[in-house]
Amino acid sequence: MKGNVPSKKKAMIGVKAPLLAYLRKHNRTAVLPMQYHDLLRYESSIPLHDQAGHDTLWETVYYSQSDFEDVNQAMKLIYALLKTDGDVEVLDHLTVARIDYCTFGNTKPFRVRIINRLNDNYDHFYVKKADASRIYGLELEGLLSPNHVTYLIDGGTLIEEHVVGIPGDDFMKRNLEETTFNQIRIAKEFIKFNERCFVRLLGDMRAYNYVIAITPDIEGSQYRMRPIDFDQQSYEGRKGFYLPQYFRENDPIIYLGMQHMTAETVKQYQMEERSLIAGRVKASQKHFKALMDVMVRDEISTTDKIMELAEGLAHHHKNARFEECRTMGEVVLTNIQLLLEKDFKQSILLGKKH
Repeated sequence: MKGNVPSKKKAMIGVKAPLLAYLRKHNRTAVLPMQYHDLLRYESSIPLHDQAGHDTLWETVYYSQSDFEDVNQAMKLIYALLKTDGDVEVLDHLTVARIDYCTFGNTKPFRVRIINRLNDNYDHFYVKKADASRIYGLELEGLLSPNHVTYLIDGGTLIEEHVVGIPGDDFMKRNLEETTFNQIRIAKEFIKFNERCFVRLLGDMRAYNYVIAITPDIEGSQYRMRPIDFDQQSYEGRKGFYLPQYFRENDPIIYLGMQHMTAETVKQYQMEERSLIAGRVKASQKHFKALMDVMVRDEISTTDKIMELAEGLAHHHKNARFEECRTMGEVVLTNIQLLLEKDFKQSILLGKKH
């Protein structure tokens, strides 16, 4: 199999009028006190290292005293819009502790750390360049998965809440030496995560593009894998790009599945997750239809990639309906429609075919 990495750095895809109208209708827009480009006016920066002294690829940025006063007030207002529907009563107890900037990735995000001065508790949110792929990914996450990410958009600026969890690559280094019972639960969650990504065609789920939330439970823990990078929502043409099982970075969890799962068990978990996704689509029919009506008309990938993915999925599902798709949105909709018709096919996640 061809190397399972993006063909090249994805260009930003603008948010067009139909998508913006959809976002307004569903309360995803806001008038922000500061835009993404305003945060680029920092005076200096230093590399940000983790507790072990490793470079995180983020930089902590610093503003002039006069600019920081404006930034501090604007970021607190944005946090209130994101978390309390604009209730400014919370602002007196909040302050901006740090702003970090990442040049790695398409949206070049700023990460803002907000601290509550009353108890020193902190939270984060992100200020990013608005990208249509990412917005479709965020919407599909809320509609088709058990997760929800709060976000707001104003022009070319996207505000996102922080998704809590352990980065997948760190989790695999430190959290796999568990009891057999917990290892089985980890492998089960990866099967379900793999299925969710493939149904809605969310790509590039290498280990550092998702986090794992751990919830203590009776006689063990429960695990939930959550994407944090939605830039590759239905953009690339290779079918395998939408299956996390094909990324070598995920091999440690794949091996857990091979060790603890039978083919019958894997199929059972795949079917369970498909049923859950189908139920979510049916429970949000109007919302889902409104999103798809916009997405099928949008230009969010190239003709070559659309044709490549349509052909790959037609072969995978042994279904010629993909050959009629002319946009990436139509490919996504057809994939989900096959799920609803119980004609969605997927290979058993035991053993990898690179």
